[in-house]
Amino acid sequence: MIIRTFCRRIFVLQRKKSLLLCRTHQFDYILKEAHSNVVFNSIVERKWYSNITIIDDLDEIFKFKDTNISNWIVESKVDALCRSYDNLSLENKHEFLWSLALKYAVDHEHICNLANRLACEKNDNDHQLLLRENALKKALTPKYHWLFILMGRLEHGVKFLVDLRTDVLAILSNLNDPEKMPKLQQLNITLHDLLLLWFSVGFLHLERITWQSSCEMLQKVSDYEAIHPIRNWVDLKRRVGPYRRCFVFTHMSMPREPLVVLHTALCDVIPETVKGIEEAEKRIVEKTKLSSAQANMCEIKAAIFYSIAATQKGLQGIELGNYLIKEVAKEVTREFPMIDQLSSLSPIPKFRLWFLEHVKQDKTKIFTRDEIVAIENYLNATDLAQSLKKLLNNSLWTNDYDLVTLLKVPLMRACAWYLYREKRRNYALNAVANFHLRNGAMMWRINWMADPTPRGAENSCGIMVNYRYFLNDTEENSRNYIENMFINASETIIILANEAEKLRN
Repeated sequence: MIIRTFCRRIFVLQRKKSLLLCRTHQFDYILKEAHSNVVFNSIVERKWYSNITIIDDLDEIFKFKDTNISNWIVESKVDALCRSYDNLSLENKHEFLWSLALKYAVDHEHICNLANRLACEKNDNDHQLLLRENALKKALTPKYHWLFILMGRLEHGVKFLVDLRTDVLAILSNLNDPEKMPKLQQLNITLHDLLLLWFSVGFLHLERITWQSSCEMLQKVSDYEAIHPIRNWVDLKRRVGPYRRCFVFTHMSMPREPLVVLHTALCDVIPETVKGIEEAEKRIVEKTKLSSAQANMCEIKAAIFYSIAATQKGLQGIELGNYLIKEVAKEVTREFPMIDQLSSLSPIPKFRLWFLEHVKQDKTKIFTRDEIVAIENYLNATDLAQSLKKLLNNSLWTNDYDLVTLLKVPLMRACAWYLYREKRRNYALNAVANFHLRNGAMMWRINWMADPTPRGAENSCGIMVNYRYFLNDTEENSRNYIENMFINASETIIILANEAEKLRN
């Protein structure tokens, strides 16, 4: 069908004989239109939309910068450029981004000249001073900033820029070339600053996801759940049911795309385990005479943030999750006035790896001598580090009651040290801990065997932690952490961390 339409349009043009076919813009347009409708995997398309072609298109667009040409024309070409980029191979995308970062960055020599002229300008000439300052400001703005503004005006253009930054971050994460790094970092910073402005909280919409939400949105909520994977539609229905709340932030330019997803459980107490969330729901249902489809407002006294996921890698470094938690806290306490306990039930990613590495370095800083003897005897091990690495490689060990009992004290002690005392740039090393502490939460309770599933065992040997939100204290806690690097933790956690410290002295 596509080929027939293509040939018919060529035949019409031939009959008109207005211009030589191969020289007309119309023919170029037809070819590109045909290309956009054909699967990119074909050899013909790969030859047609080579990276050279799209870079030529890029150069042509920048010729229109600072001209009086209609925005309709420029935006049409930018739209075509975006579609062409989407069809590039990963390698060609990287080449395109490098070309963009190299050719259309700032001109450092020009900036230095303008800065020198500004420094020599007499302060009594305000008009001339402002002209020099504006010229310097313009020179300090990379040329591709103009292109990104145009892209953002297109339908789906904001989403395109989010995905574009995802590609830039992917390049930077694998880049070993010190010459390319500054240019690509500047490209990344420019995109970050634009997206930071466009994704201000005032532009975001808080949306509750229910079973009546669109299938598309429900599917995305399911796909983005990484901490506790949704098994099937029955499980998904429970996650958005009467004793759960699922909220997302959306953006007016990306209305069907959740930016951050927060799953909240409505409980009677703060649970210590993932299973405890389901047990709390059963208790509430048993206590009420209402149908199971209606929440008993009097019994719901705790809201548990048990999973939060940022869905767009291109928005990395733009704080959205913390604002979502604050908005959801307002919503659930307004809906359920009896709620006086707000807490997370959070995973501890990378703790298992940290633990095994430190056992390998010096087991006496993790275990007491009695613990070493007891565990080595039980495992019949001569190399404790190697034996534990093999043992903790899966979740089967969680079914061995005696072994679980032997490992509980040293693992809980080590986990308290890891969360409370291990630092990166004077902030908590663990990313989840850092997130909640910056948000004003208190490190409240470490929970043994809270998630003994394969995923939970892989992350943190089944251990999870409650970060408690006391709404009257969140601002002070956040300031103390951000400004003074002070972690507000419960006495229990501090005692465990102090016991770990004794082994290290």
